[in-house]
Amino acid sequence: MRGAINDYIDVAQLVLYAFWLFFIGLVIYLRREDKREGYPLDNDRANERVQIQGFPGIPQPKTFDLSHGGTYQAPHADAGERARDLKLWPNEAWPGAPLNPTGNPMLDGVGPASYALRSNEPELEIDGHPRIQPMRHLPDFTIESRDPDPRGMLVIGADGKTAGTVSDVWVDRAEPQIRFLEVEVQAPAGKRNVLLPIGFLKFDALRKQVKVRSILASQFADVPGIAADDRVSLREEDRIAGYYAGGTLYATPERFGPYL
Repeated sequence: MRGAINDYIDVAQLVLYAFWLFFIGLVIYLRREDKREGYPLDNDRANERVQIQGFPGIPQPKTFDLSHGGTYQAPHADAGERARDLKLWPNEAWPGAPLNPTGNPMLDGVGPASYALRSNEPELEIDGHPRIQPMRHLPDFTIESRDPDPRGMLVIGADGKTAGTVSDVWVDRAEPQIRFLEVEVQAPAGKRNVLLPIGFLKFDALRKQVKVRSILASQFADVPGIAADDRVSLREEDRIAGYYAGGTLYATPERFGPYL
């Protein structure tokens, strides 16, 4: 018989076995690589904090060169993420019990308001400039004449009250599209500008209003701020979006809890 090594094994069998070994090795390699972020998992319900890796284990750290300079190592010691004190407590002692917030859940990052501690640097374009910027710094960007220009419009909260006035528009230079509205609001310490994600609002062109259903007008004063007035970091993006998302459940006592 052609290709036969002996009465029981031939070349086709060896090729098949080699393919199986290669495929198993590939799956293990890919499974290890996807554990470079988010692992080890923490079991904080145990008497002692237990870190869970599963099989296969976490790979050795690898250093990546970033396109705009600097390096990033993964997996990395995410001390900030693990050191976060989440202000919540389980309803019951059994694993899987619902967790109730114990502080201000919209600011503490609980439930729908949760966010990841991503890089505190803005996402950059190929030219090295921030991808998301306000239009006051982008003279080449304009709003389509057939669309409503939100600048100067009043922002109305879920309670029907006025939260502030739109002062500028932040656009994504890569898409391009509007990503945030900049809103001037009155806070206890005075006026401040906060960002409003475009996905949490609805335009009322006739009344020249921007309506937001997720939070109340008074809660705009506590929207997480940004460190610079011309850029927003990845972490700040997540915190801001988390605040508005958390309002869908936590903005009023009536929203929190089961329907039945």
